Amino acid sequence: GATRTTEVQMTVRILLNEKASPVGKLADAELHFDESDGALAGLKLIGFSCWERRVNGGRTVTFPARTYSLNGERRSFALLRPLESQYGMENQNRVRDLILQAYEAHKARSEAS
Repeated sequence: GATRTTEVQMTVRILLNEKASPVGKLADAELHFDESDGALAGLKLIGFSCWERRVNGGRTVTFPARTYSLNGERRSFALLRPLESQYGMENQNRVRDLILQAYEAHKARSEAS
């Protein structure tokens, strides 16, 4: 089939974790797709979270995931995954960086007011 590539315009919305529970969770994040995004227009992708790293400091982002049980062990399956290419991995890292940048900007604005 034919492949069509388009640049997706989106906004990262940060929802600070005011309750401080669970420990280390800083915020939830959503990707809001702008009105010009064709099939994604007016939709949002939820389930991202910003966390304080437990080791070596810094911050990380978890992606939307579905939990399941295998042999009594709880596991998770990431729902936003790269295609079988390096390009997909780079974009996954780019999304992670965009969410962290949005968190930092939101935090700075909150502290300023």
